Amino acid sequence: MNAAPANSASAVREELDKAASLVLTAQRLLTTGTMVDLSALEGKVRRICERLAAMEREDGRPLVPVMESLIGDLDRLAEAIQQRVEPPPPNPRRNPYRQA
Repeated sequence: MNAAPANSASAVREELDKAASLVLTAQRLLTTGTMVDLSALEGKVRRICERLAAMEREDGRPLVPVMESLIGDLDRLAEAIQQRVEPPPPNPRRNPYRQA
């Protein structure tokens, strides 16, 4: 059985799905306080972008919703990482030492 060409829509879709899985795993790890190495994700996204750029517009059009979903997932991951690095300041109206 022959594999699909690297720049075919089905091959790129597979790579998009793998990247989405990596993002989901990274989000889960962050919630547990585990350090996350994103180097594999960075390389995967770079290769996806290269493959998408090499595709004909019509071949890539069906992948737009999947790409948009991945971009949203990446944005949420970036927000989670930012909050972990720089947690929001405590609420000044809420005094943890004051008894209700």
